[in-house]
Amino acid sequence: MAANDRAAAPGKSAGSSGADGLMRASLSAVAPGTALRDGLERILRGNTGGLIVLGSDKTVESMCTGGFVLDVEFSATRLRELCKLDGGIVVSSDLSKILRAGVQLVPDPTIPTEETGTRHRTADRVSKQVNFPVVSVSQSMRLIALYVDGQRRVLEDSAAILSRANQALATLERYKLRLDEVAGTLSALEIEDLVTVRDVTAVAQRLEMVRRIATEIAEYVVELGTDGRLLALQLDELIAGVEPERELVVRDYVPEPTAKRSRTVDEAMSELDSLHQGELLELPIVARALGYTGSPESLDSAVSPRGFRLLAKVPRLPGAIIDRLVEHFGGLQKLLAASVDDLQTVDGVGEARARSVREGLSRLAESSILERYV
Repeated sequence: MAANDRAAAPGKSAGSSGADGLMRASLSAVAPGTALRDGLERILRGNTGGLIVLGSDKTVESMCTGGFVLDVEFSATRLRELCKLDGGIVVSSDLSKILRAGVQLVPDPTIPTEETGTRHRTADRVSKQVNFPVVSVSQSMRLIALYVDGQRRVLEDSAAILSRANQALATLERYKLRLDEVAGTLSALEIEDLVTVRDVTAVAQRLEMVRRIATEIAEYVVELGTDGRLLALQLDELIAGVEPERELVVRDYVPEPTAKRSRTVDEAMSELDSLHQGELLELPIVARALGYTGSPESLDSAVSPRGFRLLAKVPRLPGAIIDRLVEHFGGLQKLLAASVDDLQTVDGVGEARARSVREGLSRLAESSILERYV
């Protein structure tokens, strides 16, 4: 099997954290374009079933009885032919070898499962016991099911996944357009020092919505394998800069800690991430996630940015220098009012960089005002 046909090991050696990471790695291993997916589709077309364990260790070996020890190079045709035998197949963790064929797998019968068929019950229990993905190919139902750590995912045809992915992509494009509008408005308001909690919350809300839709599309890209290359390029273009922008908005506006409440940047981002879809539509709830009181009246309270977001738009300005500038001046308005000489008092800011910052901020101020009022 060619090296580019092999997916990363989906089991314990995949290095994924949690069930979601293992599921993502497993979906990548069985995605269209891989030798494993080719073999599974050959099994379906041949009207036979199959039970394949994607990984091996001492626990897997202990539950295997009968069959044959092979240790041969993996190929789609070999997988198809070996599935004609009555029994399961065990492949190596890196999917490069077929280790056993025709084996009877005997997992712990006390492991709970909601599956009914013998093959599917075995697949579910084995995946839970050994933490390796298990694939079950149903001859009667003509479907491929992937079992990963208690989760079951039926592998769909690429056309069905692409249809849903394209709908999600169209939604992402609309949300991204609206995000660009509210972000542009926020920049203009920052220049004029007219920002309210409502303005900040609207941008944070849209950033989170865009990020969540992008995450959904990224799952489709994994499932599509080679069929999702164009979708991946479109996704990368649409969400470029969204994640850094999200952090910069939070760094700019997370309230200063008080005796009653305090919220770090990481805590605020975690709170935003934990909001369910209904909560994300409510601006007061989003405001609370950022660290504000969240009352309807507080949404119209004035706030001032620290300057991280606008300074990040200045070309070739390192993050360490941005941090020093914000720490020194304390806010965007003081940065906008600073002269070249004032900027040079910051450690690491020489005359050339000071002029670059001064000119960059001036251009951003002019363009933001023009975009808002023209």
